[in-house]
This record gives sequence, structure tokens and C-alpha cells, in this order.
Amino acid sequence: MVTQAPPLLRMLHDLIGTLSVSSVTPAFDHGNRPLIDLLAGWLESAGFRVEILAIPGHPDKFNLLGTLGSGPGGLVLSGHSDTVPFDAPLWNHDPLKLTEADGRYYGLGTSDMKSFLALAIEAARGLTAKDLTCPLMILATADEESAMHGARALVEAGRPLGRYAVIGEPTGLRPVRLHKGVMGEAVRLIGRSGHASDPSLGNNAMDGMHEVLTAVLAWREELQRAHRHPAFAVPYPTLNLGHIHGGDNPNRICGECELHLDLRVLPGLDPADLRAELSRRVETIGLRRGLRWSVAPLFEAIPAAETPADSAIVRVSEALTGHAAEAVSFGTEAPFFNRLGMDTVVLGPGDIAQAHQPDEYLALDRIAPTLELLRALIRQFCQS
Repeated sequence: MVTQAPPLLRMLHDLIGTLSVSSVTPAFDHGNRPLIDLLAGWLESAGFRVEILAIPGHPDKFNLLGTLGSGPGGLVLSGHSDTVPFDAPLWNHDPLKLTEADGRYYGLGTSDMKSFLALAIEAARGLTAKDLTCPLMILATADEESAMHGARALVEAGRPLGRYAVIGEPTGLRPVRLHKGVMGEAVRLIGRSGHASDPSLGNNAMDGMHEVLTAVLAWREELQRAHRHPAFAVPYPTLNLGHIHGGDNPNRICGECELHLDLRVLPGLDPADLRAELSRRVETIGLRRGLRWSVAPLFEAIPAAETPADSAIVRVSEALTGHAAEAVSFGTEAPFFNRLGMDTVVLGPGDIAQAHQPDEYLALDRIAPTLELLRALIRQFCQS
């Protein structure tokens, strides 16, 4: 006899109360196995076949896949198991405790996006494999908020999952079928330090970086003129100069200077091609000035994503929500899912404005519509 997962409120309480921060800063990074074990127990109780998938090179991080039913096709309801780091003193509510107040559930991960995993399990409550013509899968991934190791591991494994996927990132219950890619690049110039009283004693890396900045800003204008996508509120690729550091004292010629920049890439643009072009422009300046140079990624690029407008998952999501599919500038795991052959929409109950900040919350009046939506998607793609 199949038992059931705990009540929804209990699942929300336990998910929010289980620390699963991921961060590129090791001091803030935590494993996610306790949260994965929670989900595994609930899914097994609900009759799902559960697999806990190790992530090569990351012994304390895991993906989880729960499958109900069998056969090809089907639907994947996916959420990432991690959250960003948090500043507890800035919260008015305990970030690691589900708190109900003001018609909201407060807590770290309520909007982005642990709550979606509980809602997916709740939407499947009472279903058995015999009820399904195509499988229903609930997927929890690791490290979306840091390096997307979980989604990348799925691609590396090359294992087919479902035909369609819904990622429950915070979109205010409006479907998203496109988003920009995200690149972070470090440009480094190395010259030669020396006494500031005589420029001939050194080779000033900061002077060289001034020329690089001019070249990068000119390239930004070229990118904006050459590439447009009308689906986006900001319809061109953006390039932000976010960090620069060079030298150590005003009376020394600057021997080293480093620039960090952020690129938001439109669908159709290849991050490798963009990095190669950036490198070419930096190299030209470095060689002319006799500076050593490098261009290196701050993290492995997140590709842009685009699911065709006529895909069944897009059309059904639009019909069920009453909203045309949109484009956003933040990144998700969608491009990795697309590589696995899944047409993917991003669609969840939270709001991006609540993500990554103190007093993150999920409005209570979003819960019932989300459950109704997920059940309708299950009927459409797993029961028809």
C-alpha cells in the first residue's frame, strides 16, 4: 500500500528549515544531502522511484530524480535545492524558519525556490503509476545559485529525462521561454612596477587598462548595434564593467591591473566566440604596450535559452496562465535542459523581486493557483 508525503505545510517548513546554501565562496558553501534525503523520503512515500545522483568532483552535492510511471516522453517538474547566502541580522523573520505573516510565508527559499519542490509533490498527491500514460518526474538539482554543477552534470551524463520540463523559478506564474546567457570575464594586464618619478623604470598596467576600457566600451556599442531581440525589455546584449583593481601605492608604477565584466548574451550568440573577440582586442593592446595579458572566465558561462514559441509546453502554459510567454534577463537551468532534448518553460509562483534579499517571501494566494496549474500540466502531458 502506497503511503503519502507529509502535508504541504510540513514539507514547506522542513525545506525552509534545512540549510542548503551554495556559493562560490567556500566559507558560505554547504552540502545539500540533508535536503535531498528529505525529498527522497517524501517521494518514495508517494510511490515515486527515487534516484540520488552524485555530482562528479563535488562529493557533498547531489541531484535527485523521482519518477512516477514509465515509458518515453512525460513531464519534468524541476527546482534547484540550493539557496544563496543570507545576512540573518537584516531579516525581520528567521530566514531558516517558515513564518506566516501578512498573508505570506517568509523564509529563505520560499520564492527562490525550494517551495516549488513541495508544491510539485503536493500536485502529484494521490497519483499512481497506473494513472499515467507518460511518466511524471520531479527533479531537484544542486548548485544552481553558484555554478550550476547539478544541471551541468545531467548534461555530461547525457541521460534523457522527459520530453517537456517546467522549472519553477520565480516568474509570478507567467511563463518564460527565453532568457539571456550570463558571462563573467576577468581581464588581467601585467606590466612592470618601478619608481613613479621616472616612467621609464616600469610599464604601467593601469595605463594599459585605460586603453582596454576604451576598447571594451567601443565593443559594447558595436554589440548593441549588431544584435537585437525584440522579445527582451533590454533588447540587446549588455556589458557591465563591475570591478577594477590595480596597483598598490601612488608612488609606484602600477605593475598589475585586473578588470571584471559581466556580459548578458542574447540567444544565438556563442559565449566562446564573444570571449575570443574580447581576447583579440585585449591582445592587440597588450602586444603594442609590451604587457602580459589574459582573459579568463570568472565562471563557466551560462548559455542563453530559447524554447520555440510553437512548442506544446509553451502553448499549453500560455493557455493555462492566460499570459503570453515572456523573456527575462536572469539565467536558469533551461539551456541545459534544452540540450537534453526537453522543451522547457520557466514558470513558478514566486517573484524575482523577492529573490536574493532579506525577508524573502511567497504570497499565500499563489499556492492554490500553482497547484491547479501543475495538476493541469500533469493531466496534459502525463495523462492524456
